[in-house]
Amino acid sequence: MSFSALLSIILTLFLLMICGFVCRKKGIIDTVASKRLSSLIISVGQPMMIIAALNNAEYSEKNLSIAWQVTLIGFAMHTLLAMSSLFICRGMKGSDRGKIFEFSLVFANCGFIGFPILDSILGPGVGSFMGAFYVISFHLFLWTWGIFILGRGREDIKLTPKKILLNYGTVPCAIGVVLYLCKPIFTLPSFFGTFFSYLGNLCTPISVLVTGSLLATISLLAMFRNGWLYLHSAIKLIAFPLAACLLAKLAGLGDTYVLMVTAMAGVPSAATITMLSELYDIEPGFASQTVGMTSILSTATLPCVMLFAQWIITL
Repeated sequence: MSFSALLSIILTLFLLMICGFVCRKKGIIDTVASKRLSSLIISVGQPMMIIAALNNAEYSEKNLSIAWQVTLIGFAMHTLLAMSSLFICRGMKGSDRGKIFEFSLVFANCGFIGFPILDSILGPGVGSFMGAFYVISFHLFLWTWGIFILGRGREDIKLTPKKILLNYGTVPCAIGVVLYLCKPIFTLPSFFGTFFSYLGNLCTPISVLVTGSLLATISLLAMFRNGWLYLHSAIKLIAFPLAACLLAKLAGLGDTYVLMVTAMAGVPSAATITMLSELYDIEPGFASQTVGMTSILSTATLPCVMLFAQWIITL
């Protein structure tokens, strides 16, 4: 595991957030642009990132076995995170801030930030391959349980059978899995893969820029004085990854899987919440604060929890 590569990725993402902050202050990104960029990522960039990750994954019997294991681990992880967050936030269900608090505890930035983090920890290609199958559960939970959280008390945000089956997470996941499983029979021409990758690569820089731009609309002093954000960050960045690491070890998972689940639980809150809160008008300022605070603090916490995971796998 390369800690220099890990720190390099974290600091790069931090600089992107600063860039978004400056762009908002200079008027380059305004409210209209922020909403449209959010819509672009949710409806185009994110689906293409899923398809690209699965389409680019190398097919083999060994990799197929790893893929199924990672997918099952992802579903188990998100189920535990959802139930834990529901219990933690049981007294805050009536407020919009409670929705953001719960949502951002469950959903980590395992795609936009998780892929480069996993590559820095597990090796180039290895991390993103495993991440591609881990995010299947992320997107299925995001567009079902996540929308359920945000839709509490809102008539305009309702889950229906159609929305559960056909959304920006399930459809690209299904397409990506089909493309991967069909690789022994046929593969798409290379220009399709390039097309998917180009659009998917928009996600990380634009999502972090949008988060930074939203931070420019709020008081940073107020953010750093908000005790709820420190509580949220302590749970999200320390308690959850340490618990995930210990559970993975106790479950007898291999060293690589222990490192993977620790990293995926320890990355900042998903930037998707800033975009969804912007689109649905649910406390976008507080949403950007949760992402901003966890993104800033993760530069210190993530290396620490990964050192803990490294020590645990030696026991």
